[in-house]
Amino acid sequence: MSTNNITPASLNLFLSLATDAPNWDGAPLYESHSKAERGNLTQLKVAGLLYTEQDDDSDCLWVYFTDAGKELAAQHGVAL
Repeated sequence: MSTNNITPASLNLFLSLATDAPNWDGAPLYESHSKAERGNLTQLKVAGLLYTEQDDDSDCLWVYFTDAGKELAAQHGVAL
């Protein structure tokens, strides 16, 4: 999987989420820190690497990795 269609900041966010995923049974909690980071998350979604679901009860945003996302994580030494 090529990372040509995502910025270095988006890749850093992706790898941070992927590294944290085992702590959350494979679906890490996403907590936005800035408008720019939310933009990076959107870029990862558009690239087809992950998708999110919002828990209506707790207002938590959970991240789920697609097959392409799992492949990219593996290329960086992160098993999902």
